[in-house]
Amino acid sequence: MTVGTATVDAGLIKRPMLAEVVANRALTPHLRRITLTGAEIDRFGHDGPDQLVRIFLAPAPGAELHLPDSAQWWPALQAMPAERRPVVRNYTARRLDVGRRELDIDFVLHGDAGPASAWALRAAPGDPIGVLSDGAAYAPPADTDWQLLVGDETAMPAITAAVEALPPQARAIALIEVGSAEDEIEVRTPPGVTLTWLHRGGAPAGGSDVVIRTLRDLALPAGTPYAFVAGESAMVTTVRRHLCAERGIAKERVYFGGYWKRAAH
Repeated sequence: MTVGTATVDAGLIKRPMLAEVVANRALTPHLRRITLTGAEIDRFGHDGPDQLVRIFLAPAPGAELHLPDSAQWWPALQAMPAERRPVVRNYTARRLDVGRRELDIDFVLHGDAGPASAWALRAAPGDPIGVLSDGAAYAPPADTDWQLLVGDETAMPAITAAVEALPPQARAIALIEVGSAEDEIEVRTPPGVTLTWLHRGGAPAGGSDVVIRTLRDLALPAGTPYAFVAGESAMVTTVRRHLCAERGIAKERVYFGGYWKRAAH
């Protein structure tokens, strides 16, 4: 399997592996791209553009990072004393360069409200982190004529990676919800791909209906589709219902993933 410019070793690592920060770059005021490296990154499994990365962070700022040293990492994690047990969160691999042993992960920032955001705000070269490759879901069937990719900031790495990997002849529509124009990033789009940024304006993340309003007004192409929908749970459910119940797209041709859920107030 080739990702980037090099071939992934067949002996993929199935347990958490230690990595460290190489660079921390601001893409937008609310998005950081953190580049990691490690002696085993060339054996990090990569199955698709929405590659799930479980990250492992030290349990407290300044604490030592201890990783479960087993492919049965979850039971091993639970068996660790609370004061040593790392914090685990799910992210998407934006880029894997096996030749350089580099892995990029994009972090949406929301201050110190969560451990991953707090870590990403301060991460500096040399800081340790654990990473584990844990599969991908994006899988357009061979008979797909066109794709619909829909998501918010949390799905941006998966959608933009998928768009950039499409062949020149591919047809696709991508809709990405962000706060405002300052949250947009540069994406290489093939000729047959339309990428539209949808702005929430003053609405909070997870509190806008801009995605479903846009979809209801959107003329979809003819042919057999494949839809990838990911992001805030309620948004994803609403979009899936619209595509399947109102547009008549077969359920098996729609992948939907609730990456996060807006807290009820």
